[in-house]
Amino acid sequence: MAKASVELIEALRKTANKLSNSTNYQWGHMGACNCGFLAQEVTQFRKEEIHARAMQRYGDWSEQLNDYCPTSGLPFDELISELIAFGFDSEDLKNLERLSDGKVLRALPLEQRNLTHNKKVDVILYLNTWADQIEKDLIDKIKLPDFEKKVFTIL
Repeated sequence: MAKASVELIEALRKTANKLSNSTNYQWGHMGACNCGFLAQEVTQFRKEEIHARAMQRYGDWSEQLNDYCPTSGLPFDELISELIAFGFDSEDLKNLERLSDGKVLRALPLEQRNLTHNKKVDVILYLNTWADQIEKDLIDKIKLPDFEKKVFTIL
């Protein structure tokens, strides 16, 4: 599960916003798909560069995440390493590509849980819901000390 942080939440929300304003969404393009848009935000690589790195090996995001090796020296593995260092894990990314994380889906109203992985509006909904979940997790971890309450009486 993603490591809850303000930066991670911001990256998800910015990705959703950029995706909502983009006409370049293309699920079959490694740099312009669900994970591709997130990778653009986190790494600042252009979609063409992400795609070119991915094409040096076979498979979509899920397959390449299965074969990921942080010491391979392959450009796409280095990109994945950046995403992992940022706070995501490989399961997060696989789930994003297929819009399949159970915790994210359970946070949606029942009638909205049947998301289509290559439908832009569903990806935006998933990203924002995921950010909401991480934000909630982060807030839940905040522990405030018990402050002594003083009662003052007015004479």
